[in-house]
Amino acid sequence: MVALQIRNIRYRYHDGTYALCGVCLDIQKGEFLAVLGPNGSGKTTLLKHLNGLLKPMEGEILLEQKSLAQYSSREIFQKVGIVFQDPNDQLFAPSVWEDVAFGPMNLGLSKNEITHRVEEALSLVGMLQHTNKAVDALSFGQKKRVCIAGVLAMKPEVLVLDEPTCGLDPAGVTSIMTLLKELNDKYGITIVMATNAVDLAPIYMDRLAIMYQGSILTVGAPVDVFSNTDEIKHACLELPQIAQLMQVLRDEDNLPMGNLPLTVGEARKFLAHRLNGIRLMIRDQVSA
Repeated sequence: MVALQIRNIRYRYHDGTYALCGVCLDIQKGEFLAVLGPNGSGKTTLLKHLNGLLKPMEGEILLEQKSLAQYSSREIFQKVGIVFQDPNDQLFAPSVWEDVAFGPMNLGLSKNEITHRVEEALSLVGMLQHTNKAVDALSFGQKKRVCIAGVLAMKPEVLVLDEPTCGLDPAGVTSIMTLLKELNDKYGITIVMATNAVDLAPIYMDRLAIMYQGSILTVGAPVDVFSNTDEIKHACLELPQIAQLMQVLRDEDNLPMGNLPLTVGEARKFLAHRLNGIRLMIRDQVSA
């Protein structure tokens, strides 16, 4: 089932620059989709269209088979939540509880329901123990989790994130990505994430959409998208680091292989198989 359908949308900024040039994309319900592309490719502009923050100049976006223009802002925000790249652009209340409670309060919910939603959302992101903490006292990674909690408190069906790992150390990246994967796998939340961190894609994402100069170049599973190395290069992206190593072994050291392994686990399995084959061949030759 398709959650969001993007139909030939175009958007031009005030200076005349086209940020989106006829983008078409289907976002499947329950999937984890990465929108990959270099800076300036149109990723953030596209994401802002998904919950109505920006309106397309041409084309339309369908949410559950109905044009986004036919929904009220409140209806959209309840169904599609967005997390900005910089949490300081999103957090505004003095305390964690007040910030996460802001959305549910504006829905006119009861105090008990608001409290339940805030506690549930903070628990999901591992921030329940910081409920009464001042937002200014949080680390950068904690602020990102509170932003996600604020969106989850609205109980959206689609979670849209703009570069959620930007500015985090390696442990913070793993922590955020593990959280997002759990929200996707365990709770069935459709996730759309803009990023240029290609190494994350084959580990966490179901599908990739490659953007370049306001257009979608290709969409598919990581193994299929990264197998087209010429298109990846054309989009000013690189292969995941493991894939780069395996490509060198294939192209410069003449090591036969089909699709490039994209993760450490895949590369280890491939190389172990090759080494075991060599050991058996040597043993047979010695025995003969």
